[in-house]
Amino acid sequence: MRTKAGAPALLALAAVVLTGCGGGYGGSSSSSGSSSSGSGSSSSSSGMLRTADSDLGTIVVDADGRTVYVSDGDDPGSGKSSCTGGCAAQWPPVEAGAGAPSGDGVDGELGTITRDDGTMQVTLGGSPLYLFAGDGGPGDVTGEAVGHSFWVVGPDGKKITEAPAAGADFSY
Repeated sequence: MRTKAGAPALLALAAVVLTGCGGGYGGSSSSSGSSSSGSGSSSSSSGMLRTADSDLGTIVVDADGRTVYVSDGDDPGSGKSSCTGGCAAQWPPVEAGAGAPSGDGVDGELGTITRDDGTMQVTLGGSPLYLFAGDGGPGDVTGEAVGHSFWVVGPDGKKITEAPAAGADFSY
């Protein structure tokens, strides 16, 4: 049986991500907040969202065109992110800028929560939003269904649970 050239790399990346998020979503981290995830350098700092067309349908992306994800580990509306520590290193939060988050083409309710480290994370439909460190740039959706916990999000704030087609096309 032949596999596509990218499949082994994707499986290896998934194993690394699952190890980084191992055992949970940071629920056992201490309240001291001494963990440094470097979220400022890899997360969106504008709070601006927009939509893009992909083989998964219309999805939400950040100001730089990077795909935005939600996590099954979060309880929408709870005001908390369950992804901290090593998880946040792989799944950096979409950070809010100085003003309220905005979304061009985004229908769901945008808001913010305050993370344990004091940063403001953008929410959509009450769910905290994340980027995926494994995405190389705009158009990548390699975080889709990683660990059966992280999902690309649609403009209404609902997770998209289908797999992208081989050779997925992406435009915005």
